Amino acid sequence: MQQPSTDEHPVVQHAHPTAGVYLRVATILVILTVIEVGVFYVPAFHAILVPALLLLSAVKFTLVVMFYMHLKMDSRFFTFLFGGPLLLGLGMTMGLMFLFGAFALRR
Repeated sequence: MQQPSTDEHPVVQHAHPTAGVYLRVATILVILTVIEVGVFYVPAFHAILVPALLLLSAVKFTLVVMFYMHLKMDSRFFTFLFGGPLLLGLGMTMGLMFLFGAFALRR
């Protein structure tokens, strides 16, 4: 049997982030977590609590997926596979919350 040639299907190597990049992303994730806790405990933010926490968690999800799951270095198709359902789910969640009165002003 003939071995497949490596010239026909070249392996594409991507530059992986350094440890410093991972530490910066971890620092950003910690800062976002502190902001989430702050939003929860500050009474002025209670009117927009759920949308703010959803937005912050979506940003954290995106950072984790891009760097720790290496989607930033992969094909754009895989990024779409993660980002598309996230946006769809977020839109559906927000729509249902509006529909069932979760954003009604309470006095």
